[in-house]
Amino acid sequence: MKRASVMLLLVAIAAVSGPSGAGAATASHAEMFEHYEGTATCLECHEDEAAAFFHTQHYQWRGENPGLANVDGQRLGKINTINDFCTNPMPSWIGNAVNEDGKVLAQGCSKCHAGLGLKPEPVLSREQLENIDCLICHASGYRRDITQDENGNDVWRSILWGRNQAGLDAIAKRISLPGRKMCLRCHSGAGGGPNFKRGDIEYELAETDRTFDVHMGTDGADMACIDCHRGDDHRVRGRGADLSGTDMPHANLRCTECHDARPHGKLVLDKHAERIACETCHIPTFAKRDQTDMVRDWSTPKYHPDAKKWSATITMGQDVVPEYAWWNGMTIHQEMGVKAEAGDDGVIATMRPVGSKKDDGSKIYPFKLHRGRLPRLVNQGWLVPLAVDEFFVDGDLEKAVQEGGHVAYGLEHFEYEWVDVKRYMGIYHEVLPASGALDCLDCHSEDGRFPWTALGYKEDPVLKRMK
Repeated sequence: MKRASVMLLLVAIAAVSGPSGAGAATASHAEMFEHYEGTATCLECHEDEAAAFFHTQHYQWRGENPGLANVDGQRLGKINTINDFCTNPMPSWIGNAVNEDGKVLAQGCSKCHAGLGLKPEPVLSREQLENIDCLICHASGYRRDITQDENGNDVWRSILWGRNQAGLDAIAKRISLPGRKMCLRCHSGAGGGPNFKRGDIEYELAETDRTFDVHMGTDGADMACIDCHRGDDHRVRGRGADLSGTDMPHANLRCTECHDARPHGKLVLDKHAERIACETCHIPTFAKRDQTDMVRDWSTPKYHPDAKKWSATITMGQDVVPEYAWWNGMTIHQEMGVKAEAGDDGVIATMRPVGSKKDDGSKIYPFKLHRGRLPRLVNQGWLVPLAVDEFFVDGDLEKAVQEGGHVAYGLEHFEYEWVDVKRYMGIYHEVLPASGALDCLDCHSEDGRFPWTALGYKEDPVLKRMK
């Protein structure tokens, strides 16, 4: 009954806002304005909405972090934390990194920021409001590229800007709620390539079937990202295990919003659901179509002669079996500017889930365990980001590290060492129906996938009882 009521609500929403799937029907702005002249055109009617959006994670790239167990008070997000993909946005914000043939290799991390080129500031201003790019989330078919403004500064603008006003107007009037394709163009393309970063958010989700994702499949629930993640005032619901900030701290997503807490009708399975997350059984593998980045070693530059580009040495994986760990919703986070120390395994955890078998609030969740190699200051022990865009062009690793340390900490000519890092990334998407979920023997067998000892058991409890 609960699921039926939720589905009726989604149908009602779709009836007034258009389909929520790949196509996302337009709510036409054809009569709202004559010519699109940038964000100022949107602000004529939507200044309150823009002000609300200014304060969100999608614009600020930082926010409240009650899900971090070892952080108190700071507003954190990707703009002021370190990761083992492109390390940090600040040294590589905007600009065309061009190889010797004139081919653009990278354009900066702001390519996936919902702004037009300025870095987000904490204080609201007219300049910051006009920097918001409404079309990147609300205009189907919108594409942008780097150009220069009247002062010669790099900015993001529609590829039609100054070339085809009629075409630009048509795109700008094609306004809708964000559909799957709009979300995927950043969230699937992050980290340097399709599905490189998350592993469970593939371009395939734009138009797929229920055997790939039972929620987004067009022959399944045909849901869009916003059907689960949309909150109030342009804020987004949900927080992954490796994300530092959240838009809505008290509105975390739960499967039980749509499904009963005991959904299987079988006692043994419903008993499992008390301590095992739904995703654990219903997402047996990730990176099912596109490979995902599993290891990124920045200490070992690699040259790609065909592309005439340098990169870190990257190890890819496909159809990957997740790592499993207890998680109670809290995470231990390695901050920038704080001494980074290795664990018992000799590896620094930049993001590590909190939880244990003894913690009644914990469940076993699936994770993408991403590994990397990053520089660390010899004296202070701080992890150092790299200026990656310039590195892609010239492969000068020393310059990339020194510039990253200068931007992050104001340092000059510092000593550093290379250290191993790891990052637990929650797997939540590409959920399979019951027919594709794990069977008992996938975990409870001699070759089962669960690391029982690491999870706090002496051995598989089922096999133990069978002895």
